[in-house]
Amino acid sequence: MRDFTTVVSGLPRSGTSMAMQMIVAGGIAPLTDGLRTADADNPRGYFEFERVKALRTDKAWLDEARGKVVKVIHMLVPELPDDRPYRVVFLDRDVREVVKSQTTMLARSGKSGGGLPPDRLAAIYTQQLAQVHAWLAARPNFTVLAVRHADLIADARAQAARIAGFLAQPAAPGLDLDAMTAAVDPSLHRNRT
Repeated sequence: MRDFTTVVSGLPRSGTSMAMQMIVAGGIAPLTDGLRTADADNPRGYFEFERVKALRTDKAWLDEARGKVVKVIHMLVPELPDDRPYRVVFLDRDVREVVKSQTTMLARSGKSGGGLPPDRLAAIYTQQLAQVHAWLAARPNFTVLAVRHADLIADARAQAARIAGFLAQPAAPGLDLDAMTAAVDPSLHRNRT
């Protein structure tokens, strides 16, 4: 078993579910609860764990996450305690695509979102990302691999190899690159700039 917790993070709609699918297909067990099921926006599923949303007040589940992969939205990453090692696969997607994808998802579900203009929301996301990356850089127990969404779509195998290398550990089995690569479906990249 890996002696660290693997965290997949990024903005909403940045490819975190796809990265979770890859890592799980590669052979690392997920910490999920299945409460949020697949839908038209994520037909292969969200791979979420509801208790993550309460991370500010509920950290008891983190012991269960050791050796597994869990998805944590970007703004909750600084709530992770410094008392254990993490390897963070951080998804980086063009902020304009993120906003477009989120707007499409909210419209499909009949929700209006925060009502912010797209440019303002993109600026807020950019500022939040800078804050989270600065926080991560100052924490020695967090090792981060940035993965560009566009690179995942363009060359899934190369990115699968990067992720597998990042999550490698001598005492743990290697990840299945073929399965990781097959988990990427470029046809699901529907909201482009």
